[in-house]
Formats: sequence, C-alpha cells, structure tokens
Amino acid sequence: MESKNILNPPSARKQPTAVQIHGHTLQDDYAWLRNKESTEVIAYLEAENAYTASVMQPAQPLADTLYAEMLSHIQQTDVSVPYFRHGFFYYSRIVEGQQYLLYCRIPAPAGSNADTIPPLPPSEGFPNEQVLLDVNQLALGQAFMSLGAFTVSDDGLRLAYTTDNTGFRQYTLFVRDLRSGITTPAMAERVGSIEWAADNHTLFYTIEDEETKRQHQLYRLDVSAEPTQSVLLCEEADERFNIAINRTRDGEYLLLEISSHTTSEIRFLPAHNPLDSFQILDERRDAIEYYADHCEGHWYIRTNDTGRNFRLVTATVAACNRNNWREILPHRADVMLEDVDLFRGFFTVIERVHGLPHLRIVDRASNQPLQEIPFPEPAYRAAAEINAEFDATTYRYSYQSLVTPASVYQYDVAADKSTLLKQATVPGGFDRSLYTSERIFAPAHDGLLVPVSLVYRKDKFTSGKNPLYVYGYGSYGYSLPIGFNSNRLSLLDRGLVLAYAHIRGGGEMGKPWHDAGRLQNKQNTFSDFIAVTEHLLAHGYGARNKVAIEGGSAGGLLMGVVANQRPDLFRVVLSHVPFVDVMNTMLDASLPLTVPEYEEWGNPNEKSAFEWMLAYSPYDNLRTQSYPAMLVKTSLHDSQVMYWEPAKYVAKLRTLKLDANLLLLHTNMAAGHGGASGRYDYLKEIAFDYAFLLWQLGVEQIG
Repeated sequence: MESKNILNPPSARKQPTAVQIHGHTLQDDYAWLRNKESTEVIAYLEAENAYTASVMQPAQPLADTLYAEMLSHIQQTDVSVPYFRHGFFYYSRIVEGQQYLLYCRIPAPAGSNADTIPPLPPSEGFPNEQVLLDVNQLALGQAFMSLGAFTVSDDGLRLAYTTDNTGFRQYTLFVRDLRSGITTPAMAERVGSIEWAADNHTLFYTIEDEETKRQHQLYRLDVSAEPTQSVLLCEEADERFNIAINRTRDGEYLLLEISSHTTSEIRFLPAHNPLDSFQILDERRDAIEYYADHCEGHWYIRTNDTGRNFRLVTATVAACNRNNWREILPHRADVMLEDVDLFRGFFTVIERVHGLPHLRIVDRASNQPLQEIPFPEPAYRAAAEINAEFDATTYRYSYQSLVTPASVYQYDVAADKSTLLKQATVPGGFDRSLYTSERIFAPAHDGLLVPVSLVYRKDKFTSGKNPLYVYGYGSYGYSLPIGFNSNRLSLLDRGLVLAYAHIRGGGEMGKPWHDAGRLQNKQNTFSDFIAVTEHLLAHGYGARNKVAIEGGSAGGLLMGVVANQRPDLFRVVLSHVPFVDVMNTMLDASLPLTVPEYEEWGNPNEKSAFEWMLAYSPYDNLRTQSYPAMLVKTSLHDSQVMYWEPAKYVAKLRTLKLDANLLLLHTNMAAGHGGASGRYDYLKEIAFDYAFLLWQLGVEQIG
C-alpha cells in the first residue's frame, strides 16, 4: 500500500488540569476524554480507530490468514460433558456458524446418579433434548450479549438467569418457566449473584450500586406471588466489601458471603426456611478471610486466621463461632490451601504446591488423606469441574497443559482411578509431539526464584534465535492459568517461544507471593517481569531484538510500567484494557472498584501510598524517550478499566515518544472489558492482534 493512503495519527487537543495533593502537582492534559457523552470524545476515538485501520490495512491479508488458521483448529460444532443434577443431565453445545452457546438438558435414565458416566450428546443434540436457553436468540439485534448467572430450581421447573447487552457488566434478571417456556419481563437490574431456596419459588439475588458497581444489597423474591415484590434483606455499608449469595453443595443452607480483598464474613440461612433471618457464622475480623460449606450439621471452614496460606477447621452449626473451631488441616507455609470441595463421604483439597495445583482426596469420616490425583507434565492446569451432587463417590475435574488440550476426567475415589470423559478435539492437523513444554525458575533482582512456564515447537527452535513472547499479569493473587489454546498454534508454528511469567502479585506461591507484589511491594511485579525476560534471553529462549510482551487489565498496567522502565528490552507491546492511569483513577472514589481496590494498590489519599503508586503509575511516568511498537486496545463500555485510561495514555505518549515505531489505539465501540462477546468476532480480534505482533517482530513481511 502506498503511504498516501495511510492516515496521519490523531492529535488530541490539550486542556490542562491540575490536582494538588501531598505537595505534588498531578498535571493532566487529557481529562476531557472522560466525557463519554461528548461528540468530540467519540469523534477522537473513531479517528484513532480509522488511523489504526489504515495502518493495519497492509496486514489485513495476514490477519485473514491467521483467522482461517485459528478457525481450522476449532471444533465449531461441539458439546460439553453432561453433568447430573436432580434427575437431569445438563450440558451446553454450540453449532457451526453460531456465535453463542445453547444450554440444554435431557431426563436422566432410571438409576442414573452423580457417578453415572454420562452419554456424550451428538453434535445436533439428543432427540429428547430440552433447550433451556439459546443465547443466540437473546443476541438477536444486539451488538453484544453476555450470559451472567444461570441456575435451575431444585424441582427443575424454573430457570433464573441474567444477561448483559452492552458489555458494561450490568446484568438484568429473568425467570423462565421450563414447562411453558414463558419468560418473565425483567425482574431486576444490576443483578450479580442469584440462588433458589429449597421451596423452588423463592429467589435470592444481589444488586450493585449504580455508580460504584459494588454488589451491596441482598433481596428476596417470591416468583410465584401475584404481583411479585422484592424484599430488601441486607445492605452492606462498608465500601470495601461486596456481597454474593450462594448455596451449600448439600442444598441445606444459603450462604451470604460478604468480602473485601482481605476480609470476609459468612451469614447462613436454612434453604428450607427462606423467610427466616440470616445468622452470622463468625464475626468479621480485619485481614482475616474464611469460607464455608456444610455437611451433616457441621461447617467446614477454610480460613487464614493462623497463617496466610489457610487451614481447614470444622464446627457444628449450633456452635460455630471461632472459639469452637476444630482443626482438620493445619496451615503450611509452603502450601496454599486454595479450595475444598465437600461431599458426604469425602472431600477434595485443592492446593498449590511450588506454584502448581494439586488435588488430594480426604476421607470425611476419619479426616485421613486417601490419595492424590497424579498429573504428568511439568506445567499444567487442574481444577474442579461441575460437581453438582453432594451424594457422589466420584469427582469430576479438568486437566490441560500448554500442549495437552482441555480434558474432563471422572475420578473414582474407591478405585483410585480416573476415567477420561472427553478431550477437546483440535482439527486442522495438530500434532502434539511437535511441541514441548518446560517449567523453569528465573532469579529476580533480590534472588527470589520466579516460576516461568514455556512452550515452543521443537523443530523450529534454535537457541538464541527465536522470537520470544512473554505474557504476564501479577495482581490480586490471581494464579496465571497454564492451559491449552489452539489459537497459539499460529505463533508456535511460526517459531515463537511462548513464556508465561508467574510474577509476584499473583497467587502461584500462595498468599505471601501476592503480598510480595501489592501495596508498597508492587514494584516487585514489574522487576520480576523484567528479570524473567532477561533470564530467558540469557539462556537462549529468544533473540534480544525480537521480544514481544502482552498483558491485559492489571496486566496492562504491567505493560505500561515495563515499557516505561525498560523500553530497550521489548520490541512489541500488546496492551489490552490497560489500567494505566493509576493516580487519577484511584483518587476518584466515585468510579467502579476504586475503594475496594485500596487493599490491592493503596489509598493515594494517604501520603505514603500516594508516593509508591506515583513512582510506577504508567500515565504519570511517560517521558521523552523511544518506546516499542504498541497496540493498545480498549472498549467503550468497559466497567472495570474505563476507556479513557488507554485513550489518555496513547494521546500523551504520542507527544513524547522519539521513535517511529507504531502506536495504535483501537476501541471496540460495542463491548466491555473482555472484548467482543461472539466467538467468531472475538477470534477476529485475536487474529488482528497476532497480525500486528508478527508484523512488528519481522516474522511476517507485509506489503
């Protein structure tokens, strides 16, 4: 394409504003971009989109090729493994050409239970299938559609569900009669969690504050009453806390979970007496978390009251405060107790050991360990699948790795044997033997060893020569999942080495790993990422002039910081919905997430927190220097990282960067935090990203 057809990059006007705080002046020339209703703001975003489209036009054939490749590796008509619940087998399926899932069920044959190996539905569904919800139908005429909560009453006659049609994660509640197929008009707005009582007509749900999007109110609704009327049961006043309603696996109790990032409280209500009042299991204590499930008159409570990595205790329902807790599994400094799945005869302990998930089976009567489910690969993802029934002698779990497609197993506790129910099909010529996965440890600046998961194609690897792609997140104690993604084959088959950095701030090595990368320790997150990249280059996993990095949301913060601190180290940056305007966002308590997030980032109204946050805030630390090529992506209806953060960031960076590398901003004008909602639309977004990455790395020649 000739250069005359390429648009010039937009230039946002400057309208200086200043905030004086703690003896500092925060200068912001682009605060006016916050006005979402402004035609000037929309025009600017559309101008950036037009510029991006014009620059990327020569790469469009590559994007089309990548899309076709990725599509060829997807089983476009597919079904999930059915699970048993109250006399039915439930599953979802998707049909070639359709963007969204269908949620279905069939009556279970006589004698079926939770341990029955379910039949896999044919691609077109069972002849006696009942489609409970077709999201494709809900999406008709909508630019965006997302299903939120989805729960069927115990008797199988009513479905409660929520949908969002903007991407702002603002969900509307509906109830469908599964006999007649009739759906109610919208019953509530801004709904989060929902749960049925055991009477099959009382529904509990939480709603969010309209401004801050904090789930703060619990309501009860009798859907059989005429007219229906919701009753407010609880309102949480502390702005750090969100609330959620769920139900114990045995169905006996409804649990109201009230939690911040560091503190939690449980209130319980007998599911068979929905008009009773909720009782507190144990009073909240600052910086102490606990979570509970129920079995035969006893609570099983996972808590970090004696150590950051949690222990397991039990107590009777009648005497459940902390003075009556009896320890089953002690706290261990080197093992994170992530979750407990409770059944009548056993429970599964989900732990994280040296950064990897482990599943251990424990006999409930004796509290003695029975066995651990073995996993064969050096880096993998293992997690609970849907285990809907309390009276089960088997345990459903999922397993996958960077080279093993997603697999669902059913584990027989008595036989100590796993049965593969289904492994995802990867069409298009996928040969697993061509690829290899590794797990290494890279020393950080302070000598601490950071886990790194790697995958590459063996026959295309030459030490020190390959393009290197490094992905990171490192916040909220979130453990970066190491799973299979067929889209990555387009990178691996072109010789890229893919690395996933399990940096501090995540949860891979337990709560202390999170603590070491939050608040005043946040710089460790960024230093770890830089150290991992340097280690990989020094050990031949990539070429120094061919490094691409990617992160989104808090991972976008990571991208912004390391691009400021070490722009020489990276050639390409992919930044999705990046949290880059840290100071202005965290000083605005009216924005969604701000106050609850003080426990992760700090409260900048306090001088010490202000100073450590200002030291890394990407927007405030942009400076006159050369930067890598960047593709920055956002969505107009993002409720978590507002679109104006990346828009302001790009506008300011355009005035400072000294290089001729591409700086592109793309805004999805009809989506939210996760991008496009339809699977084909989303795949096109990934193809677009990969085309930019491969082009800027010099792996693919354009034009």
